[in-house]
Order: sequence, then C-alpha cells, then structure tokens
Amino acid sequence: MKFLFSYLKKYKVMIFTAMVIKVTGTLGELMIPYVLEHMVDNVAPTKNTAQIFLWGGIMIVLAILVRQFNVNANRRSVKVAEECTYEIRRDLFWKSINLSGGQIDEVGLPSLNSRMTSDSYNVQNFIRSIQTMGIRAPIMLLGGIFITLTMDVGLASILCIMAPIMIAVVVFVSRKGIPLYDKVQRSVDDIVRIMRENITGIRVVKALSKEDYERRRYAKANDNMAKNDIKASIVMALPGPIMTLFLNSGLTLVVIVGAHRVNSGVTQPGVILAFLTYFNMILMGVMGLNRVFMMMSKANASANRIAAVVLTEEELTPVPSEKAAVTDRKEYIIFDHVNFSYGKGDDEENTEKFAGTGREKCLSDIDFSMKKGGSLGIIGATGCGKTTIINLLMRFYDAEEGSIFIDGKDVRTYDKDELHRMFGVVFQNDVIFADTLKENISFGRKVSGEEMSRAAADAKAAEFIEKYEDSYEHKAQIHGSNLSGGQRQRVLIARALAAKPDILILDDSSSALDYKTDAALREAIRTNHSEATTIIVAQRISSIMNLDDIIVLEEGKIIGHGTHEDLLQTCEMYQEIYRTQMGEGR
Repeated sequence: MKFLFSYLKKYKVMIFTAMVIKVTGTLGELMIPYVLEHMVDNVAPTKNTAQIFLWGGIMIVLAILVRQFNVNANRRSVKVAEECTYEIRRDLFWKSINLSGGQIDEVGLPSLNSRMTSDSYNVQNFIRSIQTMGIRAPIMLLGGIFITLTMDVGLASILCIMAPIMIAVVVFVSRKGIPLYDKVQRSVDDIVRIMRENITGIRVVKALSKEDYERRRYAKANDNMAKNDIKASIVMALPGPIMTLFLNSGLTLVVIVGAHRVNSGVTQPGVILAFLTYFNMILMGVMGLNRVFMMMSKANASANRIAAVVLTEEELTPVPSEKAAVTDRKEYIIFDHVNFSYGKGDDEENTEKFAGTGREKCLSDIDFSMKKGGSLGIIGATGCGKTTIINLLMRFYDAEEGSIFIDGKDVRTYDKDELHRMFGVVFQNDVIFADTLKENISFGRKVSGEEMSRAAADAKAAEFIEKYEDSYEHKAQIHGSNLSGGQRQRVLIARALAAKPDILILDDSSSALDYKTDAALREAIRTNHSEATTIIVAQRISSIMNLDDIIVLEEGKIIGHGTHEDLLQTCEMYQEIYRTQMGEGR
C-alpha cells in the first residue's frame, strides 16, 4: 500500500476536502435518529403542533443536507480515484514498454495485460471506496455506539460487547484474503494469455478445427480462476453472516431488555426506537467495513503486482564509457566472441547448457564483423539463434560473455533512443496497427510525404496502396487483417526504410513474397539504400545469396561464414539447403 499512497500524496487536499464533507454528511445522518427520539419522547407528549412541525422540518432539512453532502463527497472521491488510477496506468504502461527483454520474459505479456486492466480496476475501486465507505462506515459504527451510550448506558453496553468481536473477525479474515486474491489475479493472467493466443491465432484454430480443443483449454483455466475466486470470496464473505448473527442477537437483546426498562419507567419509548435505528446504522457500518477490507485485500494484492513492474529498475541503462569494452578493430558492426542464454531457460531457441549453471545456452562464441554499408545474411534452421543475434545487436538483452560494438562503441554505452534511431527493422512477427497505412509507415516519425512514397515504392508496397481509393489514408484493421500476408510485409518493410536508417534489419520479412517481388525488393534496397548496413535473416537462400557475407548458424554456433560461392565449397549444411531450395547439385 505504500506504493499506492505515494500516488495519493498529490491529491491530499482533494482527499481531505472530500473527507471533511463526508464526515459532515455522516454526522448529520447520525443526528436524524437522535432528533426522532427527541420528538417521540419530548415534543409529541406536549401536543404542540408548531413544535412537531419544527422538529419534523429539521429532520427533513437534515436528510436533504446529508444527501447533498454525500453526493458532493462521492463525486470528489470518484475524481481522485480516476485521476490517480490514470497516473498509475500511465506509469505502468511507460515502464512496461521500457522493460528489457529479460524482464518482459519474466513478467509475461498476459500478466502485463491483466495488471494494466483488472489490477488497476481493483486499485481504482479501493481509492474510491476508502474515501467514501471507508469514512462513513467507521463513523456510523463508532458514532452510533457513542450516541447510544449518551442515551442509555445499559443498552449501549450490549453494542460495546458485540462491536470489538465483529471488528476482530473482519480484520482476521481480511488478512487471510490478501494471498487468496493474489492467487486469483495470477489465474486471470492465465485466462488473458489463452484469450490473447486464441484471438491472435484465430485463423489457425479454425483452419485446424481446434475450436473444441481451445474451448476445453480455456474452460480449464476459467474453472481454475473461478475456483480460486470462489475460495477467496467465501473466505471474505464469512464476516457477513457472523456479524449479522451477532448484531441480530444484540438487537433481540435490546428489544427484550428495552421492553423491560420501558415497563419499569427507566427508559423512554423514543430511546428504544432510536436504538433500533442506530443498531441498523451500526450494522451498515460494520458491513461497510467488511466491504472496505475486502476491497483493500484485492487492492493490496493488485497494487503489489503493479508495484512489482513500476518500481522495477531498468536493466539496460547506458554503461559509463570507462566500464565499457574497447576494441581496436575498425569494422562498423562487431560481435566479439559473444555468448548468451535466456534467463529462465524456457526460450525455444535454447539448445545447450552452460556448464554448471543450469541455464540453457542460445548463442555460443559468435564472432563476426561488418563494414559500414556492407550486407550480411544469416541463415539456419528454426531455433538456431538468428533472431537472438538481432535482439543482442539492438540491446533488447545484454550478452553474458563477449562484446558487441557499433561504430567503434560498445552498444551498452549508447542511450537507448540514440541506439534504436540507427535501426530500421522488420521482425518476424511484426505488427500492423489499426490505423491508416500512412501512420503505419511513418509511425510517428518526422517522415515527409515524399520520403514515405519513396520507401513504399522501394518496398513494392506503393503498387497496391495507390490502388485504394483513399491511397495512404486507407485504414488497416487490427494486425492488418484486411491485408494479405505479402501486403503486410511490404508495409512493414516500407516502415523500416522510411527514416533512412543507418542499419537495416529484415528478419524473415519476405517469406510471404513471391520470388519476383522478393528479387525486385532486394534490387531496390541494393540500389536506393546502399549506404545502409544491411542484415537479412532468411530461410531462403535466394534472399541472401547476393549479399557481401553470409553466416550459417546451427544450434547457436557459426558453422559457416563467407560469400555464397565460398559456402557452396566449404559448408555442408549450406550446400544441403541450396540443393533443397534451388534443385541443383553442386
């Protein structure tokens, strides 16, 4: 909760004002039964009509004022809750997109989604309720007990015995509820993950007729979440019936004892009437506290999950130059004997173990270099580490051993934005956003219309974009679902080319293109973007055979390095790929 209160500090004036208004309204509400008791015991027996109307009017005015005070306080509390949660979501989003690759792997994308949605919703509910119900409930409880003590100590002692027991029950159960709600939120992560996978892969699910399989998988996760939620709800609901039992028992005692006291002339009938009303208020106060503690349990679990992300320190901050690696080599891009493994050892590319560490190794002794303006192809079987080389070059992860240099500097010394501005990149599973093609290509960068058109032409995207009636203003749907696979890839390549990057990376970005379009694309890049240092990750030899240099990877190791002609003479794996794809013997 300390994390949450750090956000609430700036709203302390608004919160204090809302609290004062809520306290005033609740105190006015507590006075209504007191006025009623005075009317029944003191005013009504006098049969003074003017006095009866006067005190009746006071009750009406009190009721109106209470209503207005409560409405005003509630509006203020809602505003604070919305603005505070807005800031929490903003910081959570900003931190999420600045996490390192390893940190994202550890938290998980589905968990980030649920923290942004359901967890922040729980926090918002708590902030709103603590300013309203959290103020009203204890005042109703304690104020009701205090006023009844001034009316009749004997009857009020019944309440004084009941109240501490009920509060103890609420506190005890609430402490048990926090870990249960944390478990519920982890179950929500699983549901979000399955939903995300199915929504993204809906076409595959339908194509393979796996709707029933996915329905059972979702049902299993949903049943698990429901079971955890029911368990938490049952535990947190226990105080309700227990408190109701105690309060109704106390109410019965008040009626019985009060009747005897009225008969004996010790207590007035109006006092009993007021006691019954105050008992109801006290019951509402205790039940309100129960709800507040329930929301607090949820919010505490959710706030801890949000704080775990927001308060995470950035891993990949720039390294001071005096602590950075140095090199005498003059090439533009250098991988100097790089080793890397994914932290949890669960990445599909991991293939062998680091000795004695229990962590799976993805890249082993990767050593190569590129001159500025040169071109490099990377080829190999699925899971051999091709994309991981790109991830390390762009510093989504840090190498465990060895060093990576760009333009003579250790990549770790670059500011993140400075480093990433060097790149134009298309990843394997890159994203088309639900926006115009123009915005998808420019992507918020200062790209002129001429530069965008030229990039689209080089990417061979202009030929289909300009056929649309609204041209570059044509709206792409989510994930580019209204575009073909080849069209999506060409838009993504246009995005990479638009800002004229120093380093162009195409990671299996032409797999959906026909050979003719792929060849035309490569020729356009070679002719119009020759100043860019180009790295192409591909499965097809035809996409890389004309590049300056080619690396062949197998299980995270370089097993072949050279030109196309060199590799045809020296690398058996490359020869096999060539024969398979090109249908020629060598």
